[in-house]
Amino acid sequence: MEILFVASEVAPWSKTGGLGDVGGALPRALAARGHAVHVVTPRYASIDPEASGFVRRDGALRVRGEATTLWVKEGRPAVYLLEHERYYGGRRGLYGDGAREYADNAERFAYLARAALALPAALRLRPRIVHANDWQAGLCPFLLRHEHGDDPALAGARTVFTIHNLAYQGVFPKAVVPFLGLPWDVFRLDAMEFHDQLSFMKAALSFADALTTVSPTYAKEVLTPEGGQGLDPVLRQRRADLHGILNGIDVSEWDPSRDPHLPAHYSARDLSGKAICKAGLQRELGLAIRPDVPLLAMVTRLADQKGIDLVVSSLADLLEREVQVAVLGSGSHAYEEAFARAARERPDRMAAHIGFDEGLAHRIEAGADAFLMPSRFEPCGLNQMYSLRYGTPPIVRAVGGLDDTVEDFDGWTRGTGFKFAEYTPGALMLAVRRALETWRDQRAWHGLVARGMGQDFSWDRSARSYEALYAGL
Repeated sequence: MEILFVASEVAPWSKTGGLGDVGGALPRALAARGHAVHVVTPRYASIDPEASGFVRRDGALRVRGEATTLWVKEGRPAVYLLEHERYYGGRRGLYGDGAREYADNAERFAYLARAALALPAALRLRPRIVHANDWQAGLCPFLLRHEHGDDPALAGARTVFTIHNLAYQGVFPKAVVPFLGLPWDVFRLDAMEFHDQLSFMKAALSFADALTTVSPTYAKEVLTPEGGQGLDPVLRQRRADLHGILNGIDVSEWDPSRDPHLPAHYSARDLSGKAICKAGLQRELGLAIRPDVPLLAMVTRLADQKGIDLVVSSLADLLEREVQVAVLGSGSHAYEEAFARAARERPDRMAAHIGFDEGLAHRIEAGADAFLMPSRFEPCGLNQMYSLRYGTPPIVRAVGGLDDTVEDFDGWTRGTGFKFAEYTPGALMLAVRRALETWRDQRAWHGLVARGMGQDFSWDRSARSYEALYAGL
């Protein structure tokens, strides 16, 4: 099949979260299965296209009469960067400057959708599937139907829309409707109107041929008032078209047997290198090098979604135990200060690195004994899959992709981690205590580690599911 893949971020060129990982990895996995995949994304100011091997093509396509420059990187997949100085040039962030979202985001991402759909005719492509991702590409399904009905390059094309995180919806004042070149008849309850505003997310949910989320459990959660973020009535109407497909991970980048960020390598057959990684991590973080003390870790955004309030509420109790805790992340100033203060007060048991460091993230996954992910909600999550692959059993809340990827330890011979359901500090600490008790049973812990490392979270498995969905359309 020929597939047009539209995403506002594509790793390694742009990334703020899981969307960037998917934008980079899923097209590669689909191309490896023989499909012709064309990836379209903005050329942000942070991207140096020439350094990455892109070739400039001036005036390669026109969007509403305006000539647009493309940067093209041929290959499998082919990647196209959209050049637009006013929308994407000279800005520090992808969506905002850190303090607030850019005021013209509606215009910026309406442009992304229109430019992506203009690409096939300009470059003589014939995609059968247009796969749009998250609200930034949310206008693609509507525009395909209503602005490209006579476009032979898109004749018969079907649309798939993936919800990566329903909490981010692209909602704008209704005054932008004519400014974006949209007809007023889209501003109705069964189309794009959402509480008297225009919603890019709702536009996609209303007009796409098929909808997906990034895990099976999240596909169920978004149908509920608790998980639907106000759009659950729309999603319940589209229930038959909604599919939960679990994200994968890059198993070559995340491989403890050859990870260049680690001081020693190891595998499920020979775990001896993991002890070296733990000692190296303790040394790097300024913790006592003690193989006899369990090391719990987090690599996360310090945000409410990630359950950080539960961890902060439990820190005093946790640090009274014979345990070490390591945190890498940034986000809410209050949470940053809470972890930094705990590290200052209990340097023997707590280390906090505020910010992000890719190499350190890998070393934490390898060097920790267990990994904390007590999320309030989690569409998919990647760190729990990294942790399982690195022999670091995760302690997770049973929501979204965490529930799909971690099997609760039964105390005997089944399970890959530890789960809890109730969103309370007490429930989190009960799961932590179970993990600490199991860690001291060497035979049980080794079985837990081996089962986790034996899981298949490769993108090929996810690509097969998307391939079947595309074929069905």
